[in-house]
Amino acid sequence: MPSSSQPFLASPNGGLPSSVLWAQLMLKDRLRPGDVVVDATMGNGHDTLFLTQCVSPGGHVFAFDVQAAALVETAKRVPAEMTTLVHSGHETMREHVPTELHARISAVMFNLGYLPGTDKTLITRTETTMIAVREALELLKPGGLLTIAVYPGHEGGAEEGRSIAKWAATLDSRRFEVQHLRPINRAAAPPELWVVWKRG
Repeated sequence: MPSSSQPFLASPNGGLPSSVLWAQLMLKDRLRPGDVVVDATMGNGHDTLFLTQCVSPGGHVFAFDVQAAALVETAKRVPAEMTTLVHSGHETMREHVPTELHARISAVMFNLGYLPGTDKTLITRTETTMIAVREALELLKPGGLLTIAVYPGHEGGAEEGRSIAKWAATLDSRRFEVQHLRPINRAAAPPELWVVWKRG
């Protein structure tokens, strides 16, 4: 049970969950041991590790990043036997996920922006992100979940957010359910979360 000082689903400061925490809560609720999933934006490996914990034992995580430093840091955190770390952009995920797993992926997780602790000018790009999210839907199995954490406050982030919103609005409601979570009463441009469920 939650303690009186810290609600169970709270962010570290006791407030509502962040966009990434919301994504984790939804994924943890749905993923099961043995599932195969994709971390489309490996970064320092925190989401990759989270996903391995969700699908263990017997599951597997394919994780992607264009920066070699991301693979080095992630390899320190995750079990090698459960992960395939790919030094390539997320727009190439269909090439690197084996064909026999296409339309069998349980979840794809995006955490857009830049690799913390490195050059902030090296960011995810709208052009490749939009290719990647479309490929992600093709890889998902029926009932699978796509989560996209977007950061409108950094350079390029607002454009990514607008493009994702436009794309999400076009998805066939008979095949997909889409939700958009974002803080309302903040002056800055806080992180947002998009969630797409591929109907069974």
